[in-house]
Amino acid sequence: MSQAQQPTMIRLGDTDRTIPNPDEDIRGRKVVDRDGEQLGKITDLLIDDSAMRARFLIVEHGGVLGIGATQSFIPVEAVTSIDTDDVRVNTDVRTVAGAPVYDPEIALHPEYYEQVYGYYGVTPYWNIGTDSREYPGYNSPRA
Repeated sequence: MSQAQQPTMIRLGDTDRTIPNPDEDIRGRKVVDRDGEQLGKITDLLIDDSAMRARFLIVEHGGVLGIGATQSFIPVEAVTSIDTDDVRVNTDVRTVAGAPVYDPEIALHPEYYEQVYGYYGVTPYWNIGTDSREYPGYNSPRA
């Protein structure tokens, strides 16, 4: 990723921005793998602030009642379907468990994004030419 392509990534939950249609807000939904196994729960979305697009799901998995849980980023390009309760992805439990470790010191650096896309075997949005995912859109702060 070149310097010109480096987005500013922020957690949607750290902003006062909203997803226009509350039914499209997938935070809190279960993430299910291609085999129907539950991977974890979406705790937040990592947003490309300049393009106003979600780029990664932030998924919490493992642990008991949130204690000892691990966070992983899953590119939105890995999402295969979304329904009212679940978000399905094209990977399996073992893949998510072995994903690059979330570290707040490195997680917002472009090299980390490249590593995550490569790990999941999906084409990064910056190599596609146009945004491959419209979901979820979000708006600026409500007036």
